[in-house]
Amino acid sequence: MANIGGIMHQLTGTAGALYEAIRDLPIVSPHGHCEPAWFAQNEAFPDPATLLVVPDHYVFRMLYSQGVPLEALGVPEAGRGADPREVFRLFAQHWHLFLGTPSRFWISYVLTQTLGVEAPLSAETADAVYDQIAERLAEPAFRPRALFDRFGIEVLATTDGALDDLAHHRVVAEGDWAGRVIPTFRPDPVLDPRHEGFDSNVDAIGQLTGEDVGSFTGYLAALRARRAFFKALGATATDHAIEVIETVWLDDPEALYQKLRQGSATEAEARAFYGHMLIEMAQMSVEDGLVMQLHGGSRRNTNVDVFQRFGRDKGADIPIAVDWVRGLEPLLGRVGNAPGFRLILFTLDETTYARELAPMAGHWPCLRIGPPWWFHDSAAGIARYFDQVVETAGYWNLAGFNDDTRAFLSIPARHDLWRRGVALHLSEQVTRGVFDLNDARDLAPLLAVDLARDAYRLRP
Repeated sequence: MANIGGIMHQLTGTAGALYEAIRDLPIVSPHGHCEPAWFAQNEAFPDPATLLVVPDHYVFRMLYSQGVPLEALGVPEAGRGADPREVFRLFAQHWHLFLGTPSRFWISYVLTQTLGVEAPLSAETADAVYDQIAERLAEPAFRPRALFDRFGIEVLATTDGALDDLAHHRVVAEGDWAGRVIPTFRPDPVLDPRHEGFDSNVDAIGQLTGEDVGSFTGYLAALRARRAFFKALGATATDHAIEVIETVWLDDPEALYQKLRQGSATEAEARAFYGHMLIEMAQMSVEDGLVMQLHGGSRRNTNVDVFQRFGRDKGADIPIAVDWVRGLEPLLGRVGNAPGFRLILFTLDETTYARELAPMAGHWPCLRIGPPWWFHDSAAGIARYFDQVVETAGYWNLAGFNDDTRAFLSIPARHDLWRRGVALHLSEQVTRGVFDLNDARDLAPLLAVDLARDAYRLRP
């Protein structure tokens, strides 16, 4: 492999041999944010800027940090956009900002390996690179389904709101294309009263299911019905996000539900209700077998002005310290020992890896540790992750890898970075005498593919 983007070098020796054995294995992408419409409609991707810059908060948060206005990058504000070519020129002018970051590797990989761009990206080459990418995107070989097949993706899970009609998933499932694209149930806007539109969302889920959401019992029935709807279209998992890890079992959830519906609950009560609903979701997972994912430790939308003008997911979500042990104690006390329950934990607080998550996963049969997430999805972050979790949790209590991306073209790059990290880690373990080369050869495909298949119940 060439030195892509000046970041990754050729792996040699034991690491090189282990990497070569897993580099071309199928890609299992069990958690991400790609649009199911891409695969249902199979239309050509839009212009290079709309594909590579505008939707990627890894990209525009870096540019914004150096004073580039989001408006100039085409990030929508009240329906306004920017000329795609100008956006791409601006991105190319600031390409140097990404030196040392995983984004540099991912995008370089996409440009060279996926799109076949040979010219180095710079202000001087921006137009030529833009034109070359645009020509590629017009070719049938670069349509979403063709790329899905070319990338060797075995299964790709999207993340879908509880009110989504999953029409695009139905088109894929009922069509003659063999690609496996499945939904993931993301119900937070109908679980967390602090979400804008919570009350109207609850009304909507009642209308969708025909359940009477005037009572807490009816509300739970509506949620069960939506979970069953998602599962019927292939979903194997749910997904939940929480800033401070807190689960709570309420003795009288009906009373608090009525206060919330009447608009008289306090902030603390709203937080407690969401903590209770996470336990209800866990109990439903025991019933229906959907794997539960919990992403914790991100304070969302910290730039209030950007949030008010541009909305969520604009690069201002920042890691915070969390307490998994006390926060999950009520949930684990109720269902942690339940046969078949699976809960995958993702953290942005790396200090919890060795102190909390590895010891917890090394005991509770329901727990798996998710891969390095978001700010830590990098070569160094992957190395730190293995160093901190393996000694206590082992390998079989990990959830393998998922790319968690909106950038479809970057999926092979992200999995390649992980597989390089796996090869380097296992090579170091062999060198230190922790285990021998035969063990490393067995572990490499496990970490690359098989753990994710198992954790998310995605066996072919």
